[in-house]
Amino acid sequence: MVDEMWRVTAVRQAAAVRAGEISAVALLEQHLARIAEVNPAVNAVTQVLVEQALDDAARVDRDRAAGVALGPLAGVPFTVKENLAVAGVPTTQGASRLRHLVAGADAPPVARLRAAGAVVIGHTNMPTLTLAGMHTRSELYGDSVNPWDPARTPGGSSGGDGIAVATGMAAVGLGNDAGGSVRIPASFCGVAALKPTYGRFPADHRIGPDDPGWCSQTFVVDGPLARGIADLRAVYEVLAGTDPRDPRAVAVPLDGEPLANPVRVAVVTDPGGLGVHPTVARAVDIAGEALRQAGYVVEQVADVPRLHDALRAYQSMVMTEFAPAWPAIRSLLGDGAHHYIELGMSENPPVDAAEFLRLTGVRLTIQRAWGEFFQRYPLLLGPVFTQPPVEPGIESRDAAGRALVTTAMGLCSATSFLGVPAVAVPTGIQSGLPAGVQIIGRPYREDTCLTAAAAIEQHLGTLTPIDPSHP
Repeated sequence: MVDEMWRVTAVRQAAAVRAGEISAVALLEQHLARIAEVNPAVNAVTQVLVEQALDDAARVDRDRAAGVALGPLAGVPFTVKENLAVAGVPTTQGASRLRHLVAGADAPPVARLRAAGAVVIGHTNMPTLTLAGMHTRSELYGDSVNPWDPARTPGGSSGGDGIAVATGMAAVGLGNDAGGSVRIPASFCGVAALKPTYGRFPADHRIGPDDPGWCSQTFVVDGPLARGIADLRAVYEVLAGTDPRDPRAVAVPLDGEPLANPVRVAVVTDPGGLGVHPTVARAVDIAGEALRQAGYVVEQVADVPRLHDALRAYQSMVMTEFAPAWPAIRSLLGDGAHHYIELGMSENPPVDAAEFLRLTGVRLTIQRAWGEFFQRYPLLLGPVFTQPPVEPGIESRDAAGRALVTTAMGLCSATSFLGVPAVAVPTGIQSGLPAGVQIIGRPYREDTCLTAAAAIEQHLGTLTPIDPSHP
């Protein structure tokens, strides 16, 4: 197994490096070989950081030889989405005009993973500026390919990390989520992902010296993708906490007070009552049964609180924030990449300042309603996406395609709007494609989401790493 250590979990890889079963450099070289083998078929890793990664891995090995205690992720290779800074490397956001925008310092989560001994192996593809749609296609790097079926999107916007983790090019991926952007590629690629509570992880999403607007500050959170829940938990413990670079990050214990047993889980199979594909409904049923067998009390509910109100407010606020800067942003996107946002603006025209301020109050009202819901049900089980993986770019094709995708990701969008945590976990294969669900919890209770997701994983197993399929 040492010869194929890229196949095992991040936790196992780090333990092997600490124990001297394999050097960090040898572990890295296995992953570099895996990238060379499979990345040409999937186009997920955009910048392979060979020299920097070898330096970091060699430093881990020197520390071990000197008797220095190694970090919890010692030697573990991880990828980083193209919109998160890695010192000395361009943070392109997938845009040609940003290809020379070299980062002066690591983004906070990148710095924390490296401080824990992890080794950044490369940047990964994303939709240009995260605005070109759900499919991972960028102006600078082109299309990424779902390793299960090239005719299906890998999802996005953290699609490159989902692919890299699923195919064994990295043990962990670091992306971000403002409406499903780590959860959807995790579900479409057969891996797991954590969207943390707003403020749980420090972040820095600036392109220049100034911070973005309120929605981009509030809805976007960085989060990891991995092949198993134990790996998510290990990364969660590394990333959580305050940081002087991010005043939003809060000091909250990693684990909250124990929940009263048995833990009640609400199940919503068809959020909003707008339709759910049978394979997705089956995945929710399978996950619910796994939780029952683990001792949870699982109860079907008609719906989540005020979903439609949340989605209307979310879309109105986001499109309003984009509107003033849209002409400049549009020029960065490249040919055809403007359709997704412009379709959204036509459906959700920008509102005036008074209405935007009113919607901040609507958000608080909806948060109150969810808080009451969580008093009865500390956990919510539901779909990540109410359809199986769709064809690449359908959301940017026309109004019908965009409506299909935005409806299918509704529960993801609502939970990003509210700022609550969620864990995406695979449930098996349906019609040849990976299926998955998400566990949503109370604010700052990532621990309860991870524990429930681990119970599902224990019952159902994991799906990856896999070799890319061919048409």
